[in-house]
Amino acid sequence: MEVILKEDVPKLGNRGDVVKVAEGYGRNYLLPHKLAIEASAGNKAVIKQMKEAAVRRSARDKADAEVLAQQFNELALHFRRKSGEKDTLFGSVTSSEIADELAKKGITLDRRKIELDEPIKTLGEHTVSARLHREVHVKFKVVVEKEPE
Repeated sequence: MEVILKEDVPKLGNRGDVVKVAEGYGRNYLLPHKLAIEASAGNKAVIKQMKEAAVRRSARDKADAEVLAQQFNELALHFRRKSGEKDTLFGSVTSSEIADELAKKGITLDRRKIELDEPIKTLGEHTVSARLHREVHVKFKVVVEKEPE
């Protein structure tokens, strides 16, 4: 099945691309979530307009992301957690908790844009990256300290 992507889809393509996908993936995920439209003859005529609008929108989004990236300079988030032997945490620090802490500091960022391979499970200083835009990535520090007993 051929579809035209209305949004950037990781590991599939960018807005305006015509891609071939499995029938089930297209009908059960991409189309209902409005991430794509079917690539019919009429819809293919709309691709050019969508790409022009996407270029303008992408430039605006990139500029906004670069302004937001300035707020991440010298940023360090601090968490206090209970820990056991060998400085391992009883729980973990997840991307949701990092997003909540950023919100407290006045930075609105969706948790899905925070790139954590796995939740933080040890005490110490960790470097976390966030994808603000396709071309704008930032890194900031997350410090996990032992909670006093």
